[in-house]
Amino acid sequence: MHPYELSSALYIGGQWLGTKGRDALNVLDPATGRPIGNVPVATTEDLDRALEAAQRGFRSWSKVAPDERAAVLNRTAALIRERADHLAALATREQGKPLAEAKAEALASAGLLEFHAGEAVRIYGRVLPRPGGTRSLVLQQPVGPVAAFCAWNFPILNPIRKLSPAIAAGCPIILKPSEETPATAVAVMRCFEDAGLPGDVAQLVFGVPDDISRRLLASPVTRKLSFTGSVAVGKHLLRLAADTVMKTTMELGGHSPVLVFDDCDVDTTLDLLVAHKFRNAGQVCIAPTRFHVQQGIYERFVQGFAERARNLQVGNGFEERTRMGPMANPRRPEAIGTLVDDAVDAGARLVTGGQRGSRPGFFFEPTVLADVPLLAKAMNEEPFGPMALIRPFATEQEAIEEANRLPYGLAAFCFTENGRRQNRLADDLEAGMVAINTVRLLWGDAPFGGVKDSGLGSEDGPEGIAAHTITKAVHIA
Repeated sequence: MHPYELSSALYIGGQWLGTKGRDALNVLDPATGRPIGNVPVATTEDLDRALEAAQRGFRSWSKVAPDERAAVLNRTAALIRERADHLAALATREQGKPLAEAKAEALASAGLLEFHAGEAVRIYGRVLPRPGGTRSLVLQQPVGPVAAFCAWNFPILNPIRKLSPAIAAGCPIILKPSEETPATAVAVMRCFEDAGLPGDVAQLVFGVPDDISRRLLASPVTRKLSFTGSVAVGKHLLRLAADTVMKTTMELGGHSPVLVFDDCDVDTTLDLLVAHKFRNAGQVCIAPTRFHVQQGIYERFVQGFAERARNLQVGNGFEERTRMGPMANPRRPEAIGTLVDDAVDAGARLVTGGQRGSRPGFFFEPTVLADVPLLAKAMNEEPFGPMALIRPFATEQEAIEEANRLPYGLAAFCFTENGRRQNRLADDLEAGMVAINTVRLLWGDAPFGGVKDSGLGSEDGPEGIAAHTITKAVHIA
């Protein structure tokens, strides 16, 4: 048996529940395509029990002192660090990313828990001045039970991004991670359990996504929806959430533009962008994707990008030399292949890649396309894969207009040494996050979220905890 042969369970009311008496779904190894475990499908009765537990949890956890909530998060962070190698191996086994990327994800998750622990004791209200002995208070109180749904691309970080701010704010949570990476989510939940989090505060369920979302969001128990995933599914969940007018945080898809000006350091820019584009095989909502490059350096940029992409070692995430692993499921290589063919048919120049390769598993070559027409599907739909789309531009205004052309607005990247231009770009780009001469957007103390079709609200930072509170005004005469 492989040391990471996988089995998973539901966690409801402090109890672990396996596949006995329940349907089960297979979990596939993306490096081979073979089954490596299973995950139980929650029944309607399981979901109702989870809602009952969350309701009990709200009555108790919302009254727990902030420093006690912070202590649980800090203990969980310590366990995540202690078990980082094990968590990383599970994530690589289920999702495919290189082991080093998975371990970095675990350590970043621990840092986020520690930040939220610090913020748990800083959920402040305010006192408003009033004449004649009247006092007005503004209170921030936990919103109530949270239904949270997250994607498979970051199987350690995504669950913690949902659990951590809810617990810090005093809210119980029912979490549905991806059925494609369940064992990693189970291992994360065990860290919370072992850190002393009461069983009614956090529930873990798997199953048929539409069945689960309809049941949880229709319940009057649920007072907040938090979702990470595609725009289409996010809009569907928003419609369900509207029936009970619940609070929402939606981290939806992106199609990040990259504006590269001719005054940048081209080689340094390429080194940063190529590594970031093919991180997690491009399966990242903030991945740089639409590369708009100023004409003076365009061909140099295309060739340099392609050369670096060709030199990336693609393989099993457990192999030390691997810099890009397989895609996470059999749907993704097929989707990327279709987009590549469409772009080439539309007139794009295939510079490198474009093939699935001969090995088993869900692999696709790092792919670079130049001169990509705007009518190509990949220029209008989020590729979510190892596919770089490069186009030239002449003027700054042309680049900004092209960057803002789509309904997406999650992240944007810019590379220029002109300080005034940096300020203009920061103002004019329609994105929730803008990175200038860097690719890093994830910081525990900074908000993470998009605008337009890319979402509502923010995760991380103080804003992530504020999204789990309601504002109450109290006037005392």
